[in-house]
Amino acid sequence: MSGGVVVAIDGPAGSGKSSVSRATARRLGFGYQDTGAAYRALAWSALDRGIDTTDAAAVIASLPGFDYRISTDPDHTVVQVGDTDVTEAIREPRVSAVVSQVARIPEVRAYLVELFRSVIRESLRPGIVTEGRDITTVVAPDADVRILLTASEEARMARRSLEVTGQSAEVTAQQLSSRDVQDSRVVDFMNAADGVTTVDSTHLDFDQTVTAVVDLVTSVWAE
Repeated sequence: MSGGVVVAIDGPAGSGKSSVSRATARRLGFGYQDTGAAYRALAWSALDRGIDTTDAAAVIASLPGFDYRISTDPDHTVVQVGDTDVTEAIREPRVSAVVSQVARIPEVRAYLVELFRSVIRESLRPGIVTEGRDITTVVAPDADVRILLTASEEARMARRSLEVTGQSAEVTAQQLSSRDVQDSRVVDFMNAADGVTTVDSTHLDFDQTVTAVVDLVTSVWAE
């Protein structure tokens, strides 16, 4: 892993993983890695190349040609596939609708886990915050700080509705529930593994949640 402090943050969709992790990295001067962006970028790439995302064999066959890059600057995160900047495109509803189809393929997860670990190893900052599903148990089980960030389903749906543009709150809620069901078949993202600290943000505002995470990190960093 990285020579600096490694912070792993796990949790369900809409729990605030991305925004809280980014703000935590910014406050601590750490790097930031959104692993979900890679799954989204792969789904975008499959759609762009006309690959059927329900065809696991076709998706697996596309992996060697998946030229993925992501910056770890929390103030300027850029996601690229080849020479194409897909930072905004991977958040489109059409990508959200199929990302679970590629993310639940074991070979895809294994391939991307190695990619995530290489990003962590190559970080030149004092530390790096890596967030996404199964980060605390599979990607970085030896991270210095492992956190499960949770919130009630109602809170998560409300937050996700604010993030997604171009669709109704009802559709957003339906997609989030469907994503939870599908992803739960692959990873347990609602229960903290041994050694993982749970932060429930249901009744915390954004700044309070970031402070709770930063306090956890600094308590370990100071040791």
